[in-house]
Amino acid sequence: MKVLVTGATGLVGQAIVKVLRSKDVEVNYLTRNKNKITTSEGYHGYYWNPSNGEMDLDSLKGVSAIINLAGASISNRWTKAYKKKVLESRIDSLTTLRKGLKQVDNTGITSFVSASAIGIYPDSLTHFYDEPEKQIDSSFLGKVVGEWEKAADRFGDFDFKTAKVRIGLVLSNSGGALPKMARPVQAFVGAAFGSGEQWQSWIHIEDLAEMFVFLIENNLKGTFNGVAPNPVTQSKMIRTLGKVLDRPIWLPNIPKFVMKGLLGEMSYLLFASQRVSSKRIEKKGFDFRYPNLEAALENLYGKNIKEEESQTSNMHNGLA
Repeated sequence: MKVLVTGATGLVGQAIVKVLRSKDVEVNYLTRNKNKITTSEGYHGYYWNPSNGEMDLDSLKGVSAIINLAGASISNRWTKAYKKKVLESRIDSLTTLRKGLKQVDNTGITSFVSASAIGIYPDSLTHFYDEPEKQIDSSFLGKVVGEWEKAADRFGDFDFKTAKVRIGLVLSNSGGALPKMARPVQAFVGAAFGSGEQWQSWIHIEDLAEMFVFLIENNLKGTFNGVAPNPVTQSKMIRTLGKVLDRPIWLPNIPKFVMKGLLGEMSYLLFASQRVSSKRIEKKGFDFRYPNLEAALENLYGKNIKEEESQTSNMHNGLA
């Protein structure tokens, strides 16, 4: 098997490549940064520039599955120009891929999986969302994900199976939102945002990477929520992080207007509430390694804390 991955050098992309290579699956990847093009055993880089529809078609040779993750990060200030970049980077990537596939013999491809996001679901403290939900959140993020999915759905006119993964809050200590959440907690100034009652549907990065590979290995189609089985409130997320990091959570919650003043419209990400179900992917046979938040955070941070405690203990023993 050979898999083409777009966005392979990003946080989730690197985790997926790691899983694929552990299974001896050959990986081709597309990047717009020529300095990131490398070739090693089982890992081959190719250039593309989705903003002008340019793509090295050699990247599709021998490929049996495609995983699309390309798109600008939503974690930058949402200026008018940056919002345009967030949307266009996702649509242009899919448009360029589709154009490339039409120019080559794609009969060997059996599976196409594109990233999406749970931001498509309306902000709600009470709803429990699953994939057939028709309503789309009225925010900028909801609009982006709605357009992103429409572009992915156009791949339905090919003969291969197509799937979408609506990704939740990805937990990784290497990047993304978690280190930004952990930093104030580690500094004894951790606090929940707003009421703290907003739901956060999260997933350990290893489970997310395995999920993408599971979908192409089993040639599944349709929409799947990329979230763990047990979403938590924002308050519980911060309290559990405090417990794992061995730090007290003593400050009052941070008011919404404070974060809006600091982050502008992007502060929406901190206060949006989406409680999302993972039942569909579980019914297909996918097993989560980290279904519970505390175990997931222990895996990511517990080892580091134990090492720090051991080093402190050794230092004290040396001084004694």
